[in-house]
Amino acid sequence: MGRNTIDIIRLLPEKDDCPENIKRYVEDYNPEVITAKGDLEILQRKKLAIFCSVKCPGALILQTYDLMRALREAGVVVVSGFHSPVEQECLQILLSGAWPLVVCPARSIEEMRLTPAYKKLLSEGRLLLLSPFSEKYRRITAQNSLLRNRFVCAIADEIFIPYAAPGSKTEQFCIEILSGNQLLFMLDSDYNTGLIARGAIPVRPDSIPEGWIQG
Repeated sequence: MGRNTIDIIRLLPEKDDCPENIKRYVEDYNPEVITAKGDLEILQRKKLAIFCSVKCPGALILQTYDLMRALREAGVVVVSGFHSPVEQECLQILLSGAWPLVVCPARSIEEMRLTPAYKKLLSEGRLLLLSPFSEKYRRITAQNSLLRNRFVCAIADEIFIPYAAPGSKTEQFCIEILSGNQLLFMLDSDYNTGLIARGAIPVRPDSIPEGWIQG
């Protein structure tokens, strides 16, 4: 691995070595600061963003977990806030793998307490913590979560949302993604027919899209 540190790194968009996707996010949203902790070389890998509604049908939860196990074995690098219950379970599955993760909390990472699992991954060079929030943003809010989700999408190559509840903020976010230029993948299910009709790409839990795999 490359530059791996438990110290806070401040990414400066005007510097030549700042990743292009970070620069684009700064141009669009003008955050006060972008901070990182961990191995910055993980940003150079292909990354899959994952989100999910807080409430999710049981059948889709099980399919999502099956897919996470497949991603863990295939070496897919996942980026997420890992905030909703389904996202947290996805994190637990991925933590037992051997591949890097990118975690983006909806708050500052300046004074964030690290779990033993995060400390272990940092020491192994398999974790990158990223935040578009300055030190004063210590609490998670709905607005910060939306900004964080946009940040996650900005640094991801593909986006997977297994389920977005009708009328939810996640559904609104899916519509926002579909209006842009990134591909959105969702589980192939009757629960997702509305968003699939809008352009989301259906995916089966037993078949990882080729674009998700490291080239």
